[in-house]
Amino acid sequence: MKVYISATLRSFFGRRTETETQGNTIRKILKDLTDRYPEASKGLYGDDGNLRGFIRIFVDDEDRTDKSFHDDEIADGSTVLLLPFIAGGAPGESIIPDERRKEVSLDDSEIDRFSKHLLLREIGVKGQKRIKAARVCIIGAGALGSPVIQYLAAAGVGTLKIVDSDSVTPENLQSQVIHGTRDVKRPKAASARDTVRNINRNIDVTADNTRVEADNVMSVIEGFDLVIDCTDNYKTRYLLNDACILSRIPLVYAAVYQYEGQVSIFGLKGGPCLRCIYPEPPAPGLVPTCAEGGTISPLSGIVGSIQAVEALKLIIGIGENLGGRLLTVDTLGLKSKFLNVSRNEHCPLCGNSPSIYEPEGFNYEEFCGLMKEEEEIPVEGYTAEELAEKIESGEPVTVIDVREPHERAVKSFPGASVIPIGQLVRRMNELDPEHDTVFICKQGLRSILAIHTLREAGYKGPMYNLKGGMDAMKDIIFSNEAGWL
Repeated sequence: MKVYISATLRSFFGRRTETETQGNTIRKILKDLTDRYPEASKGLYGDDGNLRGFIRIFVDDEDRTDKSFHDDEIADGSTVLLLPFIAGGAPGESIIPDERRKEVSLDDSEIDRFSKHLLLREIGVKGQKRIKAARVCIIGAGALGSPVIQYLAAAGVGTLKIVDSDSVTPENLQSQVIHGTRDVKRPKAASARDTVRNINRNIDVTADNTRVEADNVMSVIEGFDLVIDCTDNYKTRYLLNDACILSRIPLVYAAVYQYEGQVSIFGLKGGPCLRCIYPEPPAPGLVPTCAEGGTISPLSGIVGSIQAVEALKLIIGIGENLGGRLLTVDTLGLKSKFLNVSRNEHCPLCGNSPSIYEPEGFNYEEFCGLMKEEEEIPVEGYTAEELAEKIESGEPVTVIDVREPHERAVKSFPGASVIPIGQLVRRMNELDPEHDTVFICKQGLRSILAIHTLREAGYKGPMYNLKGGMDAMKDIIFSNEAGWL
């Protein structure tokens, strides 16, 4: 049996993209995998021994995550996919009411501008008027938001709202092509708004430099026909999902990581929501984020363009959409899959007996592991300057690098020992409990997870986190390194 492993899980499987197994049921396959790759247990299973809620298992494109399928025999030649959360539909009616479409007209300049749409039988004048009448809210003006915003503006969507609380930084320019060098330090929402105005001045575009939270999300999306999730963190993704389902607004979801992407639509009649597919997010630091793991520049353009196409199909009311299906795209292997996903009748949001009725009544910080438990011992840390001073003064300190090989290749730490998180417990005898041990990663999240992992395993030595990770060390110079770290 061939098992495919998504990029965010490969660090637990020796960086393999696929592996062979002799098991003929999911239970046997998972046991075989964890026997051969002991580190995988940490990624696949929680402390209670159950499969983590952010992991999905597909057999020949059918979701078989539920335990009730785990002892079913799998046919020879089948393929199994382990798919974590990264951060079928049929033709239907337009989400734009006919009354609103009839209130819209196209002038001569618009007929000329959108002539290629008007030539398409499925769009024509009625479809283009629906596009002009549409009101779309895009959350996130970064890598995914860049193609979504520009293509919807170019297509003539009449009202666009761009929501993003961040400002443009130099590293954004690699993949966030809606911004330019002159936009660095400007709010992303304002920069994107100006780009839209340059594309089509007839569009009503609003820039909202707001951080989406539980107490404002309903007002942020109120009055829109469609919301597009172009965010980069789990908390906001669940928040948007919940608000859209409760407001009965379709949500076009997408996520990217390294060379892979996912796209789906939530909130369509009878279809699933994000919680149906991924009941819970990964613990902080367990799975690298896009910011930590990186992404190839054109990937966001590909995936974001698919989001834009799905949005236009919903607006016009044509084609097959991704409601009830999850599209996965692997640009490194040039593979894509349509995975069938269904509404979970036990979903706390859209199931038969829901328990979530408003975003303000749900603790997203706790759900996404962003709150410290009262009994949890806080992790102490050094700033980049403090760690550099200790090293320069010759104080005995052990530095453990838990990053991936490609991250270390970009920026190494002199004298650090490399121990992946999955190997920490069985290699903790390599640490000296008499000396301070400092754990480093890219941004200081995975290193905190490393410390908690060793504490649970009983390690008693002093452990510290490098605050801000290697990103905070970029301006530090060590005298014996003769250059920038």
